[in-house]
Amino acid sequence: MMRFFRVFFLLCLLQTVPKASRAEEISLSAPQARFRADLADKFADLEKKNIGAVSPGDGWLFLASELRFLSLGQFWGEPAVKVSRAPKADWADPLACIVDFQKQLKARGIDLLLAPVPPKGAIYPEKLDPACGWTEGDPAPYLHRFYEELRSAGVDVLDITETFRKNRENERGAMFCKTDTHWSGAGCVLAAQAIAEYAGPKFAAQPKAKEYAGEWKEATIKGDLVELLPSKGTKPAGERLAIRSVSEKGTGAPVAADSNSPILLMGDSHTLVFHEFLAERSGLLDQLALEFGFAPDLIGTRGSGATPVRLSLFRRSIKESGYLAKKKLVIWCFTAREFTEASQGWQKLPVAK
Repeated sequence: MMRFFRVFFLLCLLQTVPKASRAEEISLSAPQARFRADLADKFADLEKKNIGAVSPGDGWLFLASELRFLSLGQFWGEPAVKVSRAPKADWADPLACIVDFQKQLKARGIDLLLAPVPPKGAIYPEKLDPACGWTEGDPAPYLHRFYEELRSAGVDVLDITETFRKNRENERGAMFCKTDTHWSGAGCVLAAQAIAEYAGPKFAAQPKAKEYAGEWKEATIKGDLVELLPSKGTKPAGERLAIRSVSEKGTGAPVAADSNSPILLMGDSHTLVFHEFLAERSGLLDQLALEFGFAPDLIGTRGSGATPVRLSLFRRSIKESGYLAKKKLVIWCFTAREFTEASQGWQKLPVAK
């Protein structure tokens, strides 16, 4: 009889669990749980010491806020308020904001492709936390459950995690810079190829006004994570990377964003790196021009790719009458840690007046 009441009570309890909390049902493996706990401890120590980056060894550096992101559980729906860096509760939930943005674009006949950049530590967990003994499995299960939630809400999500994992030891180098927060030149190229494969067929008939050529070269960078290390101690020297430089055939001119293009690339500094800083002619815009056969337009920011970049889009639509009428696809690219770490949160904004 007691067993009957326990089962009855459990069934009643399960019926009261809101759908938004089903991500909490994720059953973590021992390595996943240990990885999250280790990262939480590491981040707490870094925050206490006011250190912005960590150097686990082998020349690899990682941003402290990424450790925090990877240590969290559900970060959308009601739980978002507890974990988000947003200054206001109404700005905490990335799911509601992204779905709102997608619906606004859809109402104007524009498709949205969300293309988040995987966390560096989710591709190289053994570099981030050598002591965790990571061998296999998903280091970011809640992130991938979030993508499932977005897709079920009608948002197209291109997750390049598996592409990066399969190319961890690519002949052109690792998928991320060792000493910088951004993807590497090789990672940028593979991301562009994945985006073009996903979205390219829709634009197969788009006129190719210019032809582009790509050439692999080497560049030396000073990673942005170096200056976030403690002032005492030896810091890494310049890092050499393979980058694919893209130019117009015949003229040798660099790729220029095209405001009349049917495709808009927008996002954080991942849309600008190797195009405007660290190198030139080798960024995501350049690679997409080579892969698509025509240049997209670009709205990028060195800051957050969550709210500020959409504010820039709104201002652009006001400044240029009919701007959005030219667009058929918006590719929204930013680092995945923005889902919790965006300093201005996820504010719902109009895409145009």
